[in-house]
Formats: sequence, C-alpha cells, structure tokens
Amino acid sequence: MSEDGFEFIKGGTVTSPPGFRAGAVSAGISNVPDKLDLGILCAGSPCAAAGVFTRNRVQAAPVILSRKRVEKGRASAIVVSSGCANAFTGEAGLNDAWEMTELAADLCGLSPDEVLVASTGVIGVRLPMAKVKQAMGKILLKVDGGHDLAHAIMTTDTVPKEVAVRVRNGFTIGGIAKGSGMIHPDMGTLLGFLTTDAGVEPAFLQKALKKAVDISFNMVSVDGDTSTNDCVFLLADGQAKGSVINEGSPLAGKFQKALDAVCIHLAREIARDGEGATKLFQFTVLGAKNQSEARAAARAVTSSPLVKAAIHGADPNWGRIVAAVGRSGAAIEAARVDLKFGEVYLIKGGALQLFDEGKVVAYLKGTEVSVTINLHLGRGKAIAWGCDLSKQYVAINSEYTS
Repeated sequence: MSEDGFEFIKGGTVTSPPGFRAGAVSAGISNVPDKLDLGILCAGSPCAAAGVFTRNRVQAAPVILSRKRVEKGRASAIVVSSGCANAFTGEAGLNDAWEMTELAADLCGLSPDEVLVASTGVIGVRLPMAKVKQAMGKILLKVDGGHDLAHAIMTTDTVPKEVAVRVRNGFTIGGIAKGSGMIHPDMGTLLGFLTTDAGVEPAFLQKALKKAVDISFNMVSVDGDTSTNDCVFLLADGQAKGSVINEGSPLAGKFQKALDAVCIHLAREIARDGEGATKLFQFTVLGAKNQSEARAAARAVTSSPLVKAAIHGADPNWGRIVAAVGRSGAAIEAARVDLKFGEVYLIKGGALQLFDEGKVVAYLKGTEVSVTINLHLGRGKAIAWGCDLSKQYVAINSEYTS
C-alpha cells in the first residue's frame, strides 16, 4: 500500500471495479485478420460520467456525439470500434455513431443516450455498419472482459494498456487506454476508458478527470500529431459503500490521487509503446517561473524530433534540449540552468561540467531515460513523457493505410 493509501492490483483492468462488465469481438472492421475490433463496456447500474476530448478542430463523429452526452453527467456504457476512425464522414458518420450506441444499448438494456461511443483508425472512411450490426449481438459481457476490450481498442499498439488501483477502506479505479502514434499534448489518437465503484458527484468527477488528464495524457508526445478522435471517459457506478464524493468530501483528495496514478500509469505506457519506440523518455522541468511555463518547456522537449533522435542514438546532445526549452516560450537564463541525464550533471549554474561521457552513453542505451532541467527561476514544475524516434516509426506510418 502506497503512502497515498492505495495499491496497484495485479492484473487489474477497467472491469476491476465491481459492477462493470466488458466484451469484444472481431467484426472485420480492422484490416488485421481476426483482430478484436468492436467492444462494449457496461455498468450494471446508473453511472455518473465525465469526459475529456480532442482539441483538434476536425472532430470525429463519435467525439461530437459523446461530447453532447457527457454534458449531462450521466452514462452507463461505452461502445468502441478500431480500424476506422469515423472521422470526416459527415452526417452519415454521425448516423453511424448514433446507430452504434443504439445497438450497444439494446445489448446492455439501456437507452441510446446512456451510451458513449468512440472509434479509432483510418480517417475519411465510413464504418462497415453491416459488419458492426452482425457482430454486435455476439459480444459477451464478462467481469473479466476488460482484457479483451483493451485488445479491441488497439491499432498500431504492440501491447494493451491496463491498470487498476484499490484505495484502502474505500473504492477501486480501473482503466484501459490505447495510443502508439499520432500522440501529442492535448491528446492524440488516444482512447482512455476509466471506471470506479466510488459514488462521485458528476461535477466533481468532471473536474477530477480534467485535472488527471492534464498531468498525464496531455503530457505525452510520440510524434507531434494530434488526432480527431481523442477521448477519455470516466464512469462511476457508486457500488462502493460510503457517501457520494464531492469537492468538499474528506475522500476527494484520495480519489484525485488514485485517479492521477491510474492516468499517469497509462500515459507512461502509451509513451513506452510509441510507434517504433525502443525507450521511454521522461523529461522533468523544475524551477520554472510558473507551472504553465514548466509544462510548455517539458512538452517542447519531448516532442522535439532532434531530441528524440538523440535519445534513440544514445547521444548526450544536451544542446538540443536547451534549444527546445528556449523556443518553448518559457523563461530561461543560461547562467542559472542545471541539467542532468539520470543522476549525472552535464550543466550546473550554466557551466558545462566534466562528466564521464561513456557512463552517460551507457545510461542512454537503457530502455528508460530520465532527463531533468532546473531553471532556478521560480516554483513551476512539470513532467512530460515521450519516446525515441526510430527508423521503424517511418516504416510503420508510411504503410499505415496499405
């Protein structure tokens, strides 16, 4: 059990919180034979609901529909497809998204307006609704179905992303996510489905999710591209004993910390599984003038192709990092900067240090790389996650639709 009063559940997933079931089938939407590509997450009782969506001005039909439904603060199921984004598909795409929720509602015993919808895949292609209709009724909802659902939302991902935490004498939060490419701050082809058996007031649920997403998914960059389909949903079914959590509740802080931990874990796994990635890259900014500038600097570094290429090549090219911070808009004074790779300082007080380059190169050859900069200008701090940039990334994305 952590100091914050929660523990990670071995094998935990989105259906770990009591009351939730999920399932998935191969509908033939994906161009990968027999891949699970259509799934449903369903609660056994009414839920408070929250959602955070892409800021891309081109928004997919599922995003448009789900955004409207989340505003009500209530939803009890999510239906999702992978292989087709249902984006840039006009009125027909909206009708397809609505029909997906209608089909899922029939299976879950709900009304369509209680169902959220998400899709991921190729943009500009209509969903094969005949296949969707035929397959939807074959979905078997199970308490351990979160694992299948985690596989169903994958596109270029190489591994599913799943997690759950249990809060001492309280409640459970579980989640799954997908994301490997088109990942950039403010979310990029990123789907996240979170659940909890805590009873949570809808307005606080939305605020808590927004805060958690801002320090996790919104601090991940794989390639600098932001998708049309991003969404993170959180459903709370209230099955756990106890009073409803709101902003003034004694449990509000514990709920936020546990939710933050779930989201950060999933965000790190997305960065680790970036298309063609061989390393997880964490960049920490300390001593910025404020948090906003710290976030800007951290994002600039983790999304820099030059920095990412250097990380891939185990090249301790600190100049690229300083340059990225300098163009981020964050204040920086060269004479104050400290910079370290792992625990080895390359710069202190703006002066280049004598360091063992071989030791740093060896560190950079590992599968997890952490770099920290202290600007010594204030109290702003932020952490961002990214990955290295390899030849495999180009290979994957040059053949994506073929």
